[in-house]
Parts: sequence; C-alpha cells; structure tokens
Amino acid sequence: MERIIRKYSTGGVTIEYSIIGKGEPIFVFHGGHSNCHEEFGYKPLVENGYSIITPSRAGYGRTSKEIGESLTKACEYYLELLEHLQIEQVHVIAISAGGPTGLRFAALFPEKVKSLTLESAVSKEWLTNKDLEYKAAHIIFRPSIEGVTWRMLSFFSHLFPKAIFKMMAPQFSSLAKKDLKLKFEDSDVVEFKKMNSRQRSGHGFLIDIKQSKDITEQDLKSIISPTLVLHSKNDGFISLDHPYNAVEKITHAELFLLDSWGHLIWIGQSSEKNDEKLISFLKSQSNLKV
Repeated sequence: MERIIRKYSTGGVTIEYSIIGKGEPIFVFHGGHSNCHEEFGYKPLVENGYSIITPSRAGYGRTSKEIGESLTKACEYYLELLEHLQIEQVHVIAISAGGPTGLRFAALFPEKVKSLTLESAVSKEWLTNKDLEYKAAHIIFRPSIEGVTWRMLSFFSHLFPKAIFKMMAPQFSSLAKKDLKLKFEDSDVVEFKKMNSRQRSGHGFLIDIKQSKDITEQDLKSIISPTLVLHSKNDGFISLDHPYNAVEKITHAELFLLDSWGHLIWIGQSSEKNDEKLISFLKSQSNLKV
C-alpha cells in the first residue's frame, strides 16, 4: 500500500498525517503507542475502494503534544485538518485508546461524521492510578524512556519473534494460555513483530490515559451517527465494560462481538469476520453498494 506522509501546521502546532488509497474517505483515530504509520485493518479497506486519512494523534509521531491539552481542543484541530483537505464528511474509525477522541469528535461535529466505528475501543475512564498498568505506563512509557522501551521490544521481537509473542500475547487476551494457543496462527507472530517495530509512545500514551477520564456519558448520548462497535469477547486489554457502555448510551449503535484471541481483532482466525462486518457496515452508510 502506497502511503503519503504529510504535515499540516497551524497556529504554532503541527499535525502529521498519512493518506492511503483513493475513494470515499475514512478518518482513523489510531490506538495507543501508534501513529500515522498504523497498518492494522487497512488493506481490506483500501481494496474495497476507501481512502484512509490517519492523523498521528496528540503527542504521537510528529504531531504536537500541545493539541492534546483537552479532548475538545484536539478534535477542533482534527476538524481543521479535514477542512484543510477540503473533505466535507468522513467515516470515523476509532481504535483502542483512540476511542475517546473518536467519541468526542462524533459528538462535537455530527455533520462531519457519516458513520462511527469503535474497534476494541475505550469508551469511558480507563486506567487509573490504582491500576498496575497505569503505574507501569508512567515508568516505561514516559517520554524520556519510551524510545528505549520500544527499541528493545523491536530488537528482541526480530531475534525471538515466537518467544516475544508468547510472552506478550496474554496481556491482550482473557483466555487461558492453553486456549489462547489454539486461536492464534503463525501469521499473527509476523504481524506482532511488525507492530512492535513501528510503535512508539512519545507523549501520546500518557495523554491518552489522562484523556480517558474526560469522556462523558453526555458525549455518547450526543452521538447521532450510525455506530458499529467491534470488540473481542476475549479482550484482556480493554474490558467488555467498554463496548457494552458504548452500545447502551449511543442511540444508533450495534455491537458485534468476535470470538478472536484478544484485543488485536485485525489478526488471527476471526479477522476476516471483522473485516466483512466492517465493510458491510460502511457500505450500508454510503453510496457504495454491498
């Protein structure tokens, strides 16, 4: 897939973004530790005639951390990016820790959002200072350290891909190890290695943790766009409380639970079902025919 990387600067801040494919636009708010180089789930979208615009969210990649002072401020800058690109309306896909951004964007600018899809997404307050993951994140993913963390993960993933996958996969799944082993494939190891090579946290992940507290029940109730919620019933990273919360509070929301091995619903045995459901939903909300 040919990826164009550009930067948009305004008011002393910069938004890095990528464009892949040609066709009806999809605006992707990537997950944590990611950026505009994200790849999960992109191939089937491009093959079905969609163009994917992915801004590196606040503090990720070359996007200024200052736009992440609040969810609303960040979303206003993402709107400005769309206006710069002269795009009137988009399908929005919000992934994992990018969930709060997608939800606030859809709540603030309903006229811009043709549809909203939440993929393994956060829909309410997520990690708190009582959680072990919260404490660990503020050590290994703080800006002065995260580069070393990811370089080490990338190095060992290339040397020992299966060992690193087996060590890390249980963090993404609620399945017992013996059941988890039955659900993943050799290709998942390859994709996991590639993920560890392209990921960085920058200032973004700590901004994500902070901003998850800002998403409100009113945000969800204000969303009028048709919404698809895709989540694995075995997600060990973002609990099922999040998709259920989204479906309960968003008026036009549909939940599709996958029996995949965990959080990374774009790889593994159920990934084709995920792709088929998403494409069908997008086409039902556009001028394209299923």
